[in-house]
Amino acid sequence: MLTCGDCGREYTDGPDAPWRCDCGHALDYANRPLPDSNDPPDHLDRDRGLWAFDPFLDTERAVTLGEGWTPVVDAPAWDAAFKLESIFPTGSFKDRGAALTVSRAAELGVDRVLEDSSGNAGLAIATYAARAGIDAEIYVPADAKPGKLRAIERTGADVVRVEGSRGDVTDACIEAVERGEGWYASHAWNPAFFRGTATVALELAAQRDWQVPDAFVTPLGHGTLLLGAYRGFRALEAAGWTDSVPKLLGAQATGAAPITDELHGGAADGGESNTAADGIQIREPARGDQILAALRESGGDALAVGAEATEAEHDRLARAGFHVEPTCATATAALAEYRERGVVAPGDDVVVALTGTGLKG
Repeated sequence: MLTCGDCGREYTDGPDAPWRCDCGHALDYANRPLPDSNDPPDHLDRDRGLWAFDPFLDTERAVTLGEGWTPVVDAPAWDAAFKLESIFPTGSFKDRGAALTVSRAAELGVDRVLEDSSGNAGLAIATYAARAGIDAEIYVPADAKPGKLRAIERTGADVVRVEGSRGDVTDACIEAVERGEGWYASHAWNPAFFRGTATVALELAAQRDWQVPDAFVTPLGHGTLLLGAYRGFRALEAAGWTDSVPKLLGAQATGAAPITDELHGGAADGGESNTAADGIQIREPARGDQILAALRESGGDALAVGAEATEAEHDRLARAGFHVEPTCATATAALAEYRERGVVAPGDDVVVALTGTGLKG
C-alpha cells in the first residue's frame, strides 16, 4: 500500500500505481518493516550486500551487483570520518536506491523504466535495469557531462537529451510516464529508492558497533541520501538497535538552495550559481517538506556552498587521496562552516558522506 503523508490518500501498490498523489505530494509505503528482535545481531551476512538488512527492506533481492558496505575511513585533516559512497558499481550512492527500485520493478513485472537525472541516478537505474533485463529510458540535460552520458548509453538504455533547465528534464520524463511509456523509477519520487538509501544509516551503525555519530553531513539536492539516512536512523532507533538520531547537515549549491532559503529566510544561499556542484542543482526538490522535517526533527541544518569553496575543497580532497566528484566537496566545505557557526562543536563525532567518484569525467 502507498500513502500520502500530506492528505492521507492511499493507493494500492502495483505496476499501474500513480507515481505521486492526486494532491501532488510524494507517496511512501504505508508500512515500515522492522526486525522482530530489539537487539542488533551479532553477525550480518555482508555477502548479501544491502539485504544483510532484509528485515528493514521488505523487497525481494531480485537485482544486485554486490553493492553496499562502503568503507568508513578516518579523515584527520577534517576531524571527521568519511563514508566512501563513491565506491559502488556505478560510482555513486545512487546504487543503493537503484538496487531496491529495480528489484521492486522486477517484483511487479515491469518491462520498461523511466528516470530523469543529471548523471549518477540515470547511470545507476540504467545499469541495474540492464542487469535485470529491463528496458530503460533516461532523460538527461543536454549539457550533462559527456563521460556520464557515454556510460549510460553503454548500458543499452535509450538516452533522451532535453534542452533547458533541470526542471525541464523532469517535466519531459513525467510527460512520457503519463503517456504510459514506462514505470517511473525516479530517485526523487519512487519510495523504493529511499528504502535503498536508508541502508547508508544501517551500515554506518553496524560498522560502528551500533553507535551513531553526533552529526552526518551530505550534499543536498533532492535529498535522496539525507532523507534516506534520516529514515534509516529513525528505523534503527524504533527497532531498539540504537538510541539516537544524528544531527543531519546538508550542503547545497549556491543558486540552487531552496532548503537553505526556507530554513534561514529568503535568499540566504550566498551568491551566484555554483555550477561546479552539478549533482545538486535542484531548485524544487520533490520531497522538500520531508527534507525540512528531517532536518528540524534531527536538530540539523542546511547551508549553501559557492563554487570557489567547492573547487578548493575538491582539490584538497584529491591531495588527501579522495578522488571524488566536485559535488562531494560541498559537504566537506560545509563542515568547516558548520564548525565556524558552532553547529558542530569541538569534539563532535562527525561522519561525512563522499557521494560520487571523480572518474566519470
